[in-house]
Amino acid sequence: MSRPGPRIAVRALILQEDRLLLVNAWAGPRADLWCAPGGGVEPGSSLPANLIREVHEETGLTIEVGAPALINEFHHPPSRFHQVEVFFHCRLVSGTLSDSWADPERVVTRRRFFSREELRRIRFKPDSLATAAWGEGPTYDPLELLTR
Repeated sequence: MSRPGPRIAVRALILQEDRLLLVNAWAGPRADLWCAPGGGVEPGSSLPANLIREVHEETGLTIEVGAPALINEFHHPPSRFHQVEVFFHCRLVSGTLSDSWADPERVVTRRRFFSREELRRIRFKPDSLATAAWGEGPTYDPLELLTR
């Protein structure tokens, strides 16, 4: 039985007033897991171009993509899901968060900036997200098992 190859995704680390932008990881109230905005890479488009598109779709914000900050891998053995994510430091260029914004794919329904203190009270992935966002983190976070 053949296994599908890893999915490649890009994610944005956007700090505003020392707070990190996160979005819900699954549609609706399915789970309390938060992650950095972004998503799957479309072939034939650069990683930064994909990230600009994904962040706008999920949040309505326009960003400028900076340096890579982290490469992370997730694996969920029961579903055979394996994703390699490239996180980039990004700068907010325009837009404001709005509850009326609708993600065209209807996955992201919540978006919010979190302080470092608030991150200690929520569930998010990857585990190294905060250290990478504030420039202290590893540049590679090895394979992390994903459980719901």
